[in-house]
Amino acid sequence: MNSSLGLVTVVLLVFGQTHGDAVTQMEGQVTLLEGAPLTVNCTYSATGYPTLFWYVQYPGEGPQLLLKAATVNGKGRNKGFEATYQKEPKAFHLEKASAHQSDSAMYYCAVG
Repeated sequence: MNSSLGLVTVVLLVFGQTHGDAVTQMEGQVTLLEGAPLTVNCTYSATGYPTLFWYVQYPGEGPQLLLKAATVNGKGRNKGFEATYQKEPKAFHLEKASAHQSDSAMYYCAVG
C-alpha cells in the first residue's frame, strides 16, 4: 500500500503596531504533516482591553480576517481555528487541532 502524506506550510510574520500597542509573533516558516496540530503563538503588549485579530493570506490572495476577540477570555473561532484572548499572560495563540494542506498560508496577529 502506497501512502502519500501532505505537507502544510505556515509562514509567520509580525503585523504592525498601533499607538504603543504591539504584538510579538514567531517569524519564519513552519512545515507540518497534514493532520498534525497547529499552534501559532502571539503575545501582545497593550493597555486596557484591546481587540485582537488573526489574519490569513492564502497564496495569490490578499490578507483576510480569520478571527478576532474583544473580551478577556473570549474565543474567536473560524474554519476550525480557535484563539483565546488571555489577559495574563498577554497572549492570543492561534490553534487548530488538525492542519490540512489548504491551511498553507501566511498568518498575521494584530492588535487594535
